[in-house]
Amino acid sequence: MQLKSHSCLGRVLVCDSIHDEGIRILEDSGFKVDFKPLIKAEELISEVSKYDALVVRSRTRVTKPILEAGENLKVVARAGVGLDNIDVEAATKRGIIVINSPEAPSNAVAELVIGLMLSLARKIPEADASVKQGEWIKNRLTGFELKNKILGIIGFGKIGYLVAKKAKAFDMRVLIHDVIIEELMNQVREVGGEAVSFEEVLSISDFVTLHIPLTPDTRYLIGEKEFGKMKGSAYLINTSRGAIVDEAALVKALKAGKIAGAALDVYEEEPPKRKELTELKNVICTPHIGAETVEAQRANSVIVAEKLIKLFKKG
Repeated sequence: MQLKSHSCLGRVLVCDSIHDEGIRILEDSGFKVDFKPLIKAEELISEVSKYDALVVRSRTRVTKPILEAGENLKVVARAGVGLDNIDVEAATKRGIIVINSPEAPSNAVAELVIGLMLSLARKIPEADASVKQGEWIKNRLTGFELKNKILGIIGFGKIGYLVAKKAKAFDMRVLIHDVIIEELMNQVREVGGEAVSFEEVLSISDFVTLHIPLTPDTRYLIGEKEFGKMKGSAYLINTSRGAIVDEAALVKALKAGKIAGAALDVYEEEPPKRKELTELKNVICTPHIGAETVEAQRANSVIVAEKLIKLFKKG
């Protein structure tokens, strides 16, 4: 039986573009949904009091003033992994629940990491660009194989776990570091990985890939000192959050040959303004596409919708 308007579960404002399947699920469950994917902060502050829940991705920043203006706000839902664009502390103080969908884009990001490793190893972007420019520089594009190379994974959540599984299919040796590694040893053994210290990941790995949230403790986790510990032949991959890496220190390390190269999907500022970094030939840059697959976007939308329905039906 179709729900009538008086049985509305609540009003939801979708502030960023999400897959329409999640919106349909919310509406079919009795929510009144407004879709405003280009809403600005000023408008959001003036409109938020009308809503019981907000749904955002990474574009919208849910700040303390927005939360304070949300007199009826009960839930902020992030369709994606990180929560660094939401003032979680301010939300918690106001009794507002914050949820996200970290399980949704995990495979998409893990596959991108493998793609970036292959691109670095085989110089795929340079090869593509050269042929399109009418060049044939085959002899200058000698790469190397992933087989028997060492992959260091910092952060062993859902994405780190999947990266490890996929890397093992390439016959790579996988080193894993996580602050709660003792609790994750079953998963480490399952993927055939080795639990090691932070310093060992840096000093031994041919590739170092980051899979940790951005917090005050992880901001600039990788800086000048850390680059100094890495092998000159090593590559850094960052698909987590840009500010985990000190970009100024990264530029210096790349120019000085402290590391061989990097692949970045995230930046301190997005779009990136540090041209000195994006114009380096030994850096591959992508525009934060880790979760940009049809499957991941649908899953983000559906999972967040289902979590909202469960919360509101429980009261």
